[in-house]
Amino acid sequence: MPEGKIIKALSGFYYVETDETVVACRGRGNFRNRKITPLVGDEVEYHIEKSGEGYLLEIKERKNELVRPPISNVDQAILVFSAVEPDFSPILLDRFLVLIEFNEIKPLIVITKIDLCSEAQLKLVYEYVSYYRQIGYEVCLTSSKTEEGLEKVLPHMSNKISVFAGQSGVGKSTLLNAINPELDLKTGIISSHLGRGKHTTRHVELIKIGQGLVADTPGFSSLEFMGIDSEDLSYCFVEMREKSQECKFRGCTHLKEPKCAVKAAVESGEISPKRYDHYVSFIEEIRDRKPRY
Repeated sequence: MPEGKIIKALSGFYYVETDETVVACRGRGNFRNRKITPLVGDEVEYHIEKSGEGYLLEIKERKNELVRPPISNVDQAILVFSAVEPDFSPILLDRFLVLIEFNEIKPLIVITKIDLCSEAQLKLVYEYVSYYRQIGYEVCLTSSKTEEGLEKVLPHMSNKISVFAGQSGVGKSTLLNAINPELDLKTGIISSHLGRGKHTTRHVELIKIGQGLVADTPGFSSLEFMGIDSEDLSYCFVEMREKSQECKFRGCTHLKEPKCAVKAAVESGEISPKRYDHYVSFIEEIRDRKPRY
C-alpha cells in the first residue's frame, strides 16, 4: 500500500503528501468505532478507489501527540511569546514548557515585538531570558517589523516538524510571514479592550519553510494539565529534574519534605523563586483537579 504523511486536516478530509503528489483522503469507517482520530503529522498507509477517492487504511505508531494543537510526531515546539502587547507572561510560558517537557518535545522560545519595548520592559524580559538560557533553553529575541533576530529562528526548523504555539496575539503568523513572505498567512489585530488577539487560524496545516515543516496553529489563553500527575510535575521543570536527585526522600514533592535539595536551591537563588512559585501553583491545580472522596 502507498504511504505518506498527513500535512493538512480540513472538513473531514486528510491531505496526504507523498513523494510525487498530495492525495485527499477520508478516514476508514471503522476509525470512529475504534476511537482513532487521524492527526496532521501522522505517517499513514492509504488506498485510492477506482472512483479516485482516497481512504486512510492505517496510522503508523506515533512518537508523540498533542491535543491542543492536534498534531503528532512533533520534533520541536516553537513557543512564541511577545515582550509587550500582550505583556510577556512567564507563568503562561512555564505552563507551555511543562506540557512540552511532559511530551518529551524539544522547545525553542521565541520572544517577539522587542522593538516595541521601553528600556524598563526590555530589561525585565532580558532577566527572564537570561535564566531560561541558564537552565538550557534556546531563546531567540525577534522583531518581525525590523526583522531583528529572524535569521536565528530559521536554522532551528531544518529537518524537523515544528509546531508554533503561544499566547493569542503574540504574532505567530506575523513571524512566519516575516520569515517567509510567500506564506501570506492571515494575521489578527490586537484588541486593546480584551488584551488578547482574535483567533485567525482556522485549521492545522504543515507548511514547508526552508528544509523543515511548520504547523501554524491557533493561539491559546489557557492550557490544562490533563494527563499530568503531581508526581510527574517536577520532571517537567528541567532545573528541578536535575536537583531532585539530591533530595533525601525518593519521590520528594519539594513542598514540605525535610532536606529537599530543590527548596535549598530556591533559597540560595540557584533555582528561580518565581519558577518555583509557578511549580507550587501548578501542583495545587493538579491536585485540586482530582476527585475527592
